[in-house]
Amino acid sequence: MKISVDYDRCEGHGLCAERAPDVFSLDDDAELRYHFEGAEVPGEHASVAQAAVNSCPVAVLRAIP
Repeated sequence: MKISVDYDRCEGHGLCAERAPDVFSLDDDAELRYHFEGAEVPGEHASVAQAAVNSCPVAVLRAIP
């Protein structure tokens, strides 16, 4: 799976980083960092990545099968 991120809409809540810290993080300015930009999320991170997508209160994350 790949994940599409709408960085312009992200409000920096950080729920994705809490649920999937190996996939997402927030930098010192609360800007979202997606660690697999342009690549497939490795299988061992797929379930937590999907949980992170589902947890985003602003729906800036979208899983692409």
